[in-house]
Amino acid sequence: MKKLPSAIVDTVFALVMDIEEEGPIRGDWPNFSKLSKTTYHCHLKKGRPTYVACWRLLDKKQRKIEVYYVGTHEKAPY
Repeated sequence: MKKLPSAIVDTVFALVMDIEEEGPIRGDWPNFSKLSKTTYHCHLKKGRPTYVACWRLLDKKQRKIEVYYVGTHEKAPY
């Protein structure tokens, strides 16, 4: 997170707050998609470079997630 632009860090915190309040399925975020049964991704910033976040659902009842990647689209693990 230290290497990311501050605007991206702020956007990640906003995404995590949305997930905590509304759940992991965030169809209201740009380019949201389900990667597997428990993993998801969305774009944080369009353009060049495009930044994305990837997260996995650890506990559905508690809405506990793990954000396992935040960075450029080119290096995303999917």
